[in-house]
Amino acid sequence: MTEFLFRDAVQSDFGAILTLNESSVRFLSPLDLTKLTRLSKEPVFFRVAVSAKTVAGFLLAFLPEAIYDSPNFLWFKARYDNFAYIDRIVVSDTFRGRRLARSLYAELGKYARGRGIPRLVCEINVDPPNPVSLGFHEKEGFIEVDRQEIYEAEKGRAKIVSLQVKELGAVG
Repeated sequence: MTEFLFRDAVQSDFGAILTLNESSVRFLSPLDLTKLTRLSKEPVFFRVAVSAKTVAGFLLAFLPEAIYDSPNFLWFKARYDNFAYIDRIVVSDTFRGRRLARSLYAELGKYARGRGIPRLVCEINVDPPNPVSLGFHEKEGFIEVDRQEIYEAEKGRAKIVSLQVKELGAVG
């Protein structure tokens, strides 16, 4: 069984993070070094899972006070005052099936509860579909609260996302 070390992402991880993001860009927005560097300085939960010095996965989440222009983040910000917005999570194909995404979400849940943050929020592609992510989030206790259509200029198409929330219960 592979052991993972969970820690805050550091700049030396950025190359691996960009490679992982590119491997799943069909489900995510594109990311380059300039944008990643800027986003890493926002109020953020930015963790990597490392196995034998290899970045096996990462999770990037923002707090409401972040300066971030994602239409999905802004949708949540307009409706909720306290949340952790999961911008992206990626697990390397090599490490899939080892409960790594679940462990990263558990890390985020612990972080959020420790800071009195009552909910996790995210969006998942419905069109084009991402059935693996939809199933994962359902098992993790997320529920759909709305949908929205987003035009992706860099991809030249629109997509529909499911906007989802997981209430964490009593926090403090």
